[in-house]
Amino acid sequence: MRYLFEMSNLVLFNKPYNVLSQFTENNTSEHSSQTLATFINLPHFYPAGRLDKDSEGLLLLTNDGQLQHHIANPKMKMPKSYWVQVEGQINEKAIQQLEKGIKLKDGVSKPAIAEIISEPDIWPRVPPIRERKNIPTSWLNLTIREGRNRQVRRMTAATGFPTLRLIRHQIGEWHLKDLQPGDYRLLKV
Repeated sequence: MRYLFEMSNLVLFNKPYNVLSQFTENNTSEHSSQTLATFINLPHFYPAGRLDKDSEGLLLLTNDGQLQHHIANPKMKMPKSYWVQVEGQINEKAIQQLEKGIKLKDGVSKPAIAEIISEPDIWPRVPPIRERKNIPTSWLNLTIREGRNRQVRRMTAATGFPTLRLIRHQIGEWHLKDLQPGDYRLLKV
């Protein structure tokens, strides 16, 4: 199936916090937000999937409609991996719940791959997350194969550990690697 996408271009973009995953702004909001157009000036490229305004990290864009569909289609079950900073000291019970599947308002999530990790070596967030002196934070790596609205945040909250910071670092075979916020890499696939 790889031959279908042979001359396609793919952009790996490190979406900063507070940037919309679209090229034009919806003027119905009272607060102005940056869009992809602030960072990417490549005609005929469109996001393959989305990443919430308050999430950071890897966003893929392409100029090939078939490739865009392949990446974004939930039926393809392309794994997406996130570094998640949560409020509190996450424990094995919460990890097991995530790996089993979490009951959410829109149904039970598919089992995730979850592990507690040390804080990744990443850029500081602007603005910084809120910190409470008496409540520690911890990090986990979470891989899911579906893409419900705000799914990772809802999953961690359901285990009792609300998400404070969410960074997608991998989609399928594509990694964020050393891309800094606002930077992108153009690939031929």
